[in-house]
Amino acid sequence: MSGQPTSVEPVPAVADAVKAYIRMHRGKLASDGELLALLLPERAGLGEVRDFQRFLLDKLAAENVKLKAERAAVLEQQHRRIRLGEGVRKFVLDLIDARSFAEAIALAIAAAPLFGADRSTICVEADASPARTESVRLIPVGTTQALIGPDGTGAILSEGGELLLGAGGQAFRSLAALRLKIGREAPSALWALGAVSPGQFDGEAAAEELRFAARALERAIRAWLALPRI
Repeated sequence: MSGQPTSVEPVPAVADAVKAYIRMHRGKLASDGELLALLLPERAGLGEVRDFQRFLLDKLAAENVKLKAERAAVLEQQHRRIRLGEGVRKFVLDLIDARSFAEAIALAIAAAPLFGADRSTICVEADASPARTESVRLIPVGTTQALIGPDGTGAILSEGGELLLGAGGQAFRSLAALRLKIGREAPSALWALGAVSPGQFDGEAAAEELRFAARALERAIRAWLALPRI
């Protein structure tokens, strides 16, 4: 380093400083007609100044609306995650408190609101046509593997509600299909949740909460059926 001061062209330096000021004070610029007039060519009339001012105000207003919408979406996602976590904890405690196998199953069927869902069912694979009920349903053999794969724990879907949830299931735009590992010799089973609102179960955090609830349910079922641990 020579220690000599760096030479800066005065005009470009002033222009850069003005640009920096404008970027940092866009709101003040948009509300100051006199300052806007100084920035426009001399031939620009008063109407053009006002039009440009209105353009800047409209642009700032649109940006503000967009930022508010993004903030609202983030807050809603956070609140949804908190509500889901609270629902999972209540569901697990209710399962522990169940006094019979039938009560545990009833809890799983009635638990939909705890997870932001509108309907819940338990689906069991069997060599029969799907039963048209809204609680425990029979589904075709191979459905579980087709939906979530041979080793998957669950899947978030946007269609297939009529198969998993029964009559009227096509109205559900958010579906969670969660594998229930009941026993080595037991048929494949799913715990299905459906919500009318789209995107209700989106996000890894939500999927993880639902998987945990499913693990608690399958353990409760094995305990009541006196099946060995898996």
